[in-house]
Amino acid sequence: MAMGYASPMNTLSALCLSLLLAIAPTASARPTNPPVVDAAQAIADVRSLTTPEMAGRATGSPGGKLARAHVAKRFGEIGLSPIGKDFSHPFGFTLKNGKRYDDAANVIGALKGALESDRWLVISAHYDHLGEVEGKVYPGADDNASGVAALLAIAAHFKANPPKHSVLFVSFDAEEIALRGAREFVEKPPVPLEKIAAILNLDMVSANIRNEVYMAGTYHRPWLKPYIDEAAERAQVKVLYGFDQPPSLTNRKQDWTVASDHGPFHLKGIPFVYFGVEDHPNYHQPTDTFANFNREFFVRAVPLFVDVATVLDRELAEIAKKGGR
Repeated sequence: MAMGYASPMNTLSALCLSLLLAIAPTASARPTNPPVVDAAQAIADVRSLTTPEMAGRATGSPGGKLARAHVAKRFGEIGLSPIGKDFSHPFGFTLKNGKRYDDAANVIGALKGALESDRWLVISAHYDHLGEVEGKVYPGADDNASGVAALLAIAAHFKANPPKHSVLFVSFDAEEIALRGAREFVEKPPVPLEKIAAILNLDMVSANIRNEVYMAGTYHRPWLKPYIDEAAERAQVKVLYGFDQPPSLTNRKQDWTVASDHGPFHLKGIPFVYFGVEDHPNYHQPTDTFANFNREFFVRAVPLFVDVATVLDRELAEIAKKGGR
């Protein structure tokens, strides 16, 4: 065959190869196993947030400020960037009874998207808890040191595996006081609210003896379910759906739609994905301690949350379109 002559067979083969190469990334984009996380670090973060010095992490208390500093330090260690001069975003509020809080602060860090930096996924977990009540400390290991530790694991994963879209990691303050931190965020957002496509919120994700975690959000937006199903199929824990319907439609007495920090986002029209466990004997009790922390379940659950965050990032453009963002 003379040089420079391309036979029809060679041309067809080259075309087929080009098509295969174009298809290959799509076929290989979905992993068969959940992400690997640093379980020891996640457990250490729960421990750090439940030490006696943290004293239950009440909003505005010395322990609450220590918790805030710990989260900000970990954001820096992971390599997140602050929005503004630092990770801490102070705010104040007054309750109906006249009690004033001047020392609240959300902790916010960011990773810019590798492909699209102008669309945001918010990942959140509140760091505050009840503090000391009638002389007893409420350490809040499950509620919500576990959620903060999972958030930090997701941040570390995305730092090592840059997200397609920008991600805002938010550890809210004053969740236990009528979601004040989340309410402050949506009223004074650090990035344009219309640029936020969705929020993944983690609150109480370690206390379950049946290897189950609930996901809420699909009642309001059923099209979210396939994204969660994909990660659930790879998970080491069982994902149940519910607690996001009006009680009149179910045999459950609780509706978690606005029960945690995703609530104010939902009320602003932002799609939410919430993970949490059912109430348990240690819920809002002094016995919610690191000693009673179910680390075996926790280390099986955290890869699921990392996986879900990864899927949401991968599909965020479609999520934004379906959610009218």
